[in-house]
Amino acid sequence: MFRRRTFLKTGAALASSAALGISATGARAEIMLGETRLDVVSDGALLLPGSFIFDTMPQDELLPLLAHLGQSAETLTPPCNVTLLRRGDRTVLFDIGSGPGFSPNSGILLSSLEALGVAPDDVTDIVFTHAHPDHLWGLLDDFDDPLFAQAQYMIGKTEWDYWMDPETVDTIGDARASFAVGAKRRLELIEDQIAFFTDGEEIMQGVAARATVGHTPGHMAFEVRNGSETVMILGDSIGNDHVAFARPQWRSGSDQDPDQAATTRTALLDQLAFEKTRIIGFHLGGDGTGYVEKGADGYTFVPQS
Repeated sequence: MFRRRTFLKTGAALASSAALGISATGARAEIMLGETRLDVVSDGALLLPGSFIFDTMPQDELLPLLAHLGQSAETLTPPCNVTLLRRGDRTVLFDIGSGPGFSPNSGILLSSLEALGVAPDDVTDIVFTHAHPDHLWGLLDDFDDPLFAQAQYMIGKTEWDYWMDPETVDTIGDARASFAVGAKRRLELIEDQIAFFTDGEEIMQGVAARATVGHTPGHMAFEVRNGSETVMILGDSIGNDHVAFARPQWRSGSDQDPDQAATTRTALLDQLAFEKTRIIGFHLGGDGTGYVEKGADGYTFVPQS
């Protein structure tokens, strides 16, 4: 049963989605790894100026490349793909979206989950890749209480320390100061329910954390394994399916440490292509799932479906 607050929150999300012409149909993709089921569910999409990513890139090379890739230089509308893992008595979300107030076309996670028969109180665990708004701000309901009341929370220790540091708001830069304020306020509310992990640690059976820093200081991806099969939940370590693949070495304005993020991204793409690892990307197109192919001139995202 939904709690009153959950019911109100879900109703608001459905109304907002309908008004925007967004339909929540539950799973956008389903992957089975033995007894583990992974569903990719939608939290809608963001609406961003192209300058958010592109301003730091070499413009004389960028504009012809964007034209070739069919990507607008002016506007970005990245999808928000949340990963739901179910196995036995565990129902796990990797990130929880932005909630309805961050971007006009996002915040539909609850209605997407409802379409799969999953209520907030069914969620046993929430694992954060990082603490940017579109991954964390869906934490609270309309009463500023944690929405997923029965869940335990997990986050990388470096990521936690960064956002909980009172000096972060003064050092992160004016454009991201609200990120710092919002992250700290939300994380403080779950301080007694959160566990920490480090690079390489198995956070639950068959799920290992993988440090993929640069987008944020403690960003983590996650390897979900069953025998020889692997799926990598990327978070924002590879932040889009166009320039991030074609020119991973370019500095992206979306990254807090653009140089470190470029190094991380290039190495990760090389590994994923070599190992032919299936991926789930928070902001990748299609249904967010696919593979990486390495070519003579950069990499390509190959959607699964």
